[in-house]
Amino acid sequence: MTADAPDRRPVRAGSSWTDTEVALAAWSSLCEPGDRVAGALVHALGAVQALDWVRSAVLGGVLPSLPVGPDDHARLARAVARWAGRLAGLEPERDLDRLARLGGRFLSPAGPGWPAGLSDLGVAAPFGLWARGELVQGRTGELAGALTRSVAVVGARASTGYGEHVTAELASGLADRGWTVVSGGAYGIDAVAHRGALAGDGPTVAVLAGGVDRLYPAGNTRLLQATAATGAVVSEVPPGAVPTRSRFLKRNRMIAALTRGTVVVEAAWRSGALSTATHATELLRPVGAVPGPVTSAASAGCHRLLRDGAAVCVTDVREVVELVGAAGQVDGCGREEQDGLTRLQEQVLDVTPVNRGSSVETVARAACLTERETWAALGALELRGRVRRAGSGWQKIRS
Repeated sequence: MTADAPDRRPVRAGSSWTDTEVALAAWSSLCEPGDRVAGALVHALGAVQALDWVRSAVLGGVLPSLPVGPDDHARLARAVARWAGRLAGLEPERDLDRLARLGGRFLSPAGPGWPAGLSDLGVAAPFGLWARGELVQGRTGELAGALTRSVAVVGARASTGYGEHVTAELASGLADRGWTVVSGGAYGIDAVAHRGALAGDGPTVAVLAGGVDRLYPAGNTRLLQATAATGAVVSEVPPGAVPTRSRFLKRNRMIAALTRGTVVVEAAWRSGALSTATHATELLRPVGAVPGPVTSAASAGCHRLLRDGAAVCVTDVREVVELVGAAGQVDGCGREEQDGLTRLQEQVLDVTPVNRGSSVETVARAACLTERETWAALGALELRGRVRRAGSGWQKIRS
């Protein structure tokens, strides 16, 4: 996401935040979620230098020199005009301190605990993740690990009894099988998905459109508090940020990116849940849709996905696990080895120790793979009963 190297220097005496973290926090206030011009600028210059560049552009009245063409120059000029009104009011350290007082953590792309799937969004990825809850306690927390085995369960706010029943069955069944359920914390299907996961004693993660200090909607406050107690509530906007219509739509890309796959339980013809499915498809994540009565407008969007070939029909938790469990289990050539493991999975299994737990970083280095490839392989191997979690690391199971 950013060209900044991990920088552990505090920005001021007594501060626990690095200059890169403060700059990323500032960017999350300066522009709206999914701003691709901002993302490209930060990617090219790094968060700190990009912020300095914007300040120079606003204060000087002209764009500082950058090696870009006339079209990009025009886009940058329009973006700077958008950002100028917010620049003077930026208080990123105040926002970070406010999050810390809530017991939360700010996760940055260059720091520990960053969910790798978010980086698949490229220049539209969030600049950081403002998070609170059990899964982000401690130095790195367990959020990233929990999300390697996660499913997005989304759908209509105006849900039916049928949709709520199916959602509860799916969410509790996924939790029982060790999968993390991710949704948007809204009324209807989202809320039932979180409740179902909690009923199955599994972690659940709510992706909010506003700040994590503003649990929205207010009617789901207790549910979101319960979600944080065993899982997490996360947002790409800082504490105090108001949930707006555009932010609701933009956060759907995060729900898709954080998870191994998306299941749409109920969706009207123009439901926002369909945008989550679209993002999942663009990210090469599998999409499932639950069929409903052909007379139900609440299922028209699901039927549209199925008819267009944009989703696989799923009717129970076994089919959902089959759908998302297949992700990442076949290598780039689509060829499986004789024992059912792909080449990447074999590499990871070979270097995972039997007598102790080993971190993902260590396993990735030993296997000469990226951490993202290693997470995917470990998740698949765990499903096969070949490895297990050992504290904060992974351990091979004796055959």
